[in-house]
Amino acid sequence: QVQLVESGGGLVQAGGSLRLSCAASGRTFSIYAMAWFRQAPGKERELVARINWSVGSTYYADSVKGRFTISRDNTKNTMYLQMNSLKPEDTAVYYCNTVLLGAAYWGQGTQVTVSS
Repeated sequence: QVQLVESGGGLVQAGGSLRLSCAASGRTFSIYAMAWFRQAPGKERELVARINWSVGSTYYADSVKGRFTISRDNTKNTMYLQMNSLKPEDTAVYYCNTVLLGAAYWGQGTQVTVSS
């Protein structure tokens, strides 16, 4: 099993920046990839960005491409999401995620609120 704990959310004005962190513990040696998802009120959870844990290759949703950067520190078992040029439509609960042996693991979520 893997435990995931997010931090770094908060309230920011449009155009501002935030950095989210996701600390992983447990069977971290089995992690292949990790991802950030978000869920806004009344909407489905959506994939924001994904990173391959060993080689660092990345994927971004079109809505965040060029504004968000996903990264990881393997030595700390921690994933990050640097969010720049934030927009009100980025307001959501952000979750980190990984899949091990077919089971999905989620953090508790961290709220990001962008005011206009």
